[in-house]
Amino acid sequence: MGDEKQMTDSPIDKVAQATPAPLARRIRGLSDRAIAWIFVAPSIFLLLAINIFPLIWTVHLSFTNFRANRPNRDVEWIGLRNYERILSDSDVWNTMQATAHFLIWTIVLQVLIGFALAYLINKKFKGNDLWTTIIVLPMMLSPAVVGNFWTFLYQPQIGLFNYVIGFLTGADPSSFSMIGDVNLAPWAIVIADTWMWTPFVMLICLAGLRSIPDSIYEAAECDRASKWRQFWTITVPMVLPFLMLAVLFRGIENFKMFDLVVQLTGGGPGAITELTSINLKREAFEKWRTGYSSAYAVILFVTVFGLASIYVKALNKVKER
Repeated sequence: MGDEKQMTDSPIDKVAQATPAPLARRIRGLSDRAIAWIFVAPSIFLLLAINIFPLIWTVHLSFTNFRANRPNRDVEWIGLRNYERILSDSDVWNTMQATAHFLIWTIVLQVLIGFALAYLINKKFKGNDLWTTIIVLPMMLSPAVVGNFWTFLYQPQIGLFNYVIGFLTGADPSSFSMIGDVNLAPWAIVIADTWMWTPFVMLICLAGLRSIPDSIYEAAECDRASKWRQFWTITVPMVLPFLMLAVLFRGIENFKMFDLVVQLTGGGPGAITELTSINLKREAFEKWRTGYSSAYAVILFVTVFGLASIYVKALNKVKER
């Protein structure tokens, strides 16, 4: 009797007893599909409100001459004129070139260094966990903090980076400025981003390395395969999907890189490190060319989405092998 009383007094039973009879009959009459839609509907509504509607509105504004700082001005439908002006603007293509330089070199360096670190850490040694934690620390910092940190490191007079380069090459530390020189500034942002995000690539590669069964290496040793052959025929092919996944993540993130570069160089000197995200921000919130910047954003979105779709298909083919 005591157990039955506890069962009837459970929270679920109390809710059921407190539910009005008409509402209870309606709930009992609902199918599982209808109940699932009741729970999913709020998430779909938020997705439409936060993501889909702004995207549709941006596409609409891209065909107009709307300016956000002049809301009372008559908005004219100008068709594809914004897209034509963007694709024929040499400044836009210069920012695309700067973005491509930053994107390609950061991915190359992060993949090479990240895989090398993962390969070393995967070999069990004393202090393995400590070194892993130390290496991962940079990616835990805010990009704005990293930008300010490397700004001080790059200072010609007091920066540690210049003194290290001077010690290794014999050059005067105050004779060059990484963030003030037109030729060196693009490499300054590449180095800072590589320092920050190489641990991310390392962790993904480390997961790939530790997913390889030891039995495969044991079988290769029985076949008298050398370490070099094991590396190229077992390690690299089996870690390749993880490497490609890391490239996808870093490629998307670096294509829209903003805060680190703004804190480090502000797009300068001149516009040599002005990436597309920085240029888009200037058009939208400094020049207030809202329609123009909306078309700019649509072009960038289509570019990233198209390249990512092609890359994901290639990644799936690699996984199927």
